[in-house]
Amino acid sequence: MHPLRSTLVAALVGLLALTSSPVVSPAAADHYDGAPGPIHAGNTFGWYQHGVFRQEFVGPKPGFWKKKGRGVVRTQNGMLTLMSTTRGSVSATLDLKGHTYGRWEIRMRARTMSRVKGGTPFKVVTELVPGGTRDQHCGGRDIGIQNFTLGRNTVKSYIHTLPDSSYRGFLDRHLRNDRWHTYAVEVAKDHISWFVDAHVIHTERRAGALDPLPRQLTFELRAQDGARMHPARMQMDWMRYWTMRAPNEKSIKAPQLELSTYADAC
Repeated sequence: MHPLRSTLVAALVGLLALTSSPVVSPAAADHYDGAPGPIHAGNTFGWYQHGVFRQEFVGPKPGFWKKKGRGVVRTQNGMLTLMSTTRGSVSATLDLKGHTYGRWEIRMRARTMSRVKGGTPFKVVTELVPGGTRDQHCGGRDIGIQNFTLGRNTVKSYIHTLPDSSYRGFLDRHLRNDRWHTYAVEVAKDHISWFVDAHVIHTERRAGALDPLPRQLTFELRAQDGARMHPARMQMDWMRYWTMRAPNEKSIKAPQLELSTYADAC
């Protein structure tokens, strides 16, 4: 066969194979243990077209980031930094008007700074909590964007609803000291979706999980009650909030969460 004809035949066979192969939806193609996504969910899914609020953490810490607990909260080298002590939790909450619906995304890393004898590792937590002066219900209405224990590689996503429901999902990720990842959540009227490294990992549509309430972002190094902790650091390179105005440019189809209970609600 003539070389040119051979090349054309090979190309045609390849094209037919592609067109006859099953189409893999974006969600089905997403992963639980692969490489990070292209950049972040905001541009991967098209949210960036209608940006509402962003923080780059350059310069002095804005006054609307409210510190609570023992430790330090400050901006450092273009990052919002939380530094713990060996006792108790430390958090930073965005003290602005909350949003019932929208998309929140952060780029974050964390590390254990040192180890103390008999110490316990901190939990690294990013949540949406009831905004303003609303009852916190001991975490009973929180949406967990990410929650993991330093030294382990399991990230938890969740939503707590009253009186004591917990919809939870788990993801294995490489979380060694100072490993950057992006985490996002999309809260809509008919669903909530979670994203890690620009890939959708869970979408929850059950009515019982959809708890409309203005919420605001909080970061926390969470200590175990009464325990002596290994000092830790949590750093956010940036955060974003977008409205739901822009439609998703990719499918958000993904497994739903597991229904369990949240015993600490009050």
